[in-house]
Amino acid sequence: MEKKKSSLKSTIAVSLTNYLDAGAIVAGASGLTLWQNYLGLTEGHLGLLNAISANCLGAAIGAIIGGFLADKYGRKAIYTYNMLVYMLGVALIMLSVNFPMLLAGFLVTGTSVGVGVPASWTYISESSEVGNRGRNIGISQMAWGIGPTIILILGTLLAPPTSGADSAGVLFAPVVESLAGILTGGAAEGTALNVFSSRIVFASLFVVAFIAWLLQRRLDESEEWKAQKAKQGGKPQGGVFSSFGSLFTNKVNIRTILFLAGIYLTWNLVSSVMGFFQQHIYETAGGLSNQHANMLSVAQWVIIIITTFIFSMIVDKVNQRWLYFFGVGMGVVAWIIIVTIGVNSIAGLLFFTLIWGIQAGVSVQSFYALWASELFPAKYRAAAQGIMFFIVRGVSALWGIGFVYIYGENGEGFTLAAYIMMALLLVSLVIGTVWTPQTRGKTLEQITKERYGDNI
Repeated sequence: MEKKKSSLKSTIAVSLTNYLDAGAIVAGASGLTLWQNYLGLTEGHLGLLNAISANCLGAAIGAIIGGFLADKYGRKAIYTYNMLVYMLGVALIMLSVNFPMLLAGFLVTGTSVGVGVPASWTYISESSEVGNRGRNIGISQMAWGIGPTIILILGTLLAPPTSGADSAGVLFAPVVESLAGILTGGAAEGTALNVFSSRIVFASLFVVAFIAWLLQRRLDESEEWKAQKAKQGGKPQGGVFSSFGSLFTNKVNIRTILFLAGIYLTWNLVSSVMGFFQQHIYETAGGLSNQHANMLSVAQWVIIIITTFIFSMIVDKVNQRWLYFFGVGMGVVAWIIIVTIGVNSIAGLLFFTLIWGIQAGVSVQSFYALWASELFPAKYRAAAQGIMFFIVRGVSALWGIGFVYIYGENGEGFTLAAYIMMALLLVSLVIGTVWTPQTRGKTLEQITKERYGDNI
């Protein structure tokens, strides 16, 4: 019983990494226009910020580094120092007065996010009891929904006026104007004043990161990792990337990577577009106002949180093959509805928001986080996830550029884009359903022995 409490406590502490990951993405996206107006940025500047942020290459680079570091020096090493790097990046954004500072802040924050992700999923899996491994992964996924929800609500409350004082968020005057006046001696006005709302949003992430650092630095080292190091004994262990070769020369590893890429990359190509462009799609192709698009987005995140909670309660108890089929199947149904009923139909958008939110709660990312931490041995469990995360975020960054050209400026290519989304989800659906790994109810040691034997 004590162990159960311990695993849940460590899961919550580690899950703050996911909150900060999703929170950094949403905070960056929601404040782009304010920073653009304040610093006079071009579309090229904004594209560069997105490319090196937590949403794309910044996290991709951090993940491949963090995965290998976590395997060589331990999971606890990541939690001891990584949040300090995150706080540095957020502080740079908060204090930015020019584009180089802002760019550096986005890069440092994004890299830190990437470093923490493979260690996060690995540690949760290794510290969980057999019957709670899926539950704990599900709880960590809830943080991905809670982060954007809180950031979007906070951003709405602190939003500066766009067409008069009446359109400002209810906290803009009492919080943003007052704080800006204190810090600048009343000199802030116009775009310099408006951008303070984004500075405050990032300040909230700084506070959460500090709390996460206090909690995570007290975590015990993973017993799985310590056992693996003890097994290696005094054998030479090579450099940080020494396991790279063995990772890609083992046939079991290659099959595992192909399977995980088949389900996660195809799904994430759709999910990454929706994460960054959904409100834009609602406003252009759907014809909604910015306010209504934001309201639907917040509602969807609430649905995601509720559905993810349900997922976490049942994933260790039901047939994972059919649960996976249900989750991805709902995603396919969502895109069929938006194409048949119409993206410019209120009914179509409402049904899409509901069903897409349900699939995101029973998402491929949850299964990926669970299976990736189960299917690879402790020797390079985090490194393998870091490589996968690097590939997925990197390819998603390139796909985001291609999607813009397919979609068009005003959504004239939406139908073609929707059919591509459906095709990608169908690939993920078939691969995951047919080749669902039979790992439920087994220890990590048992899974590793069944897949690799004693020569690992």
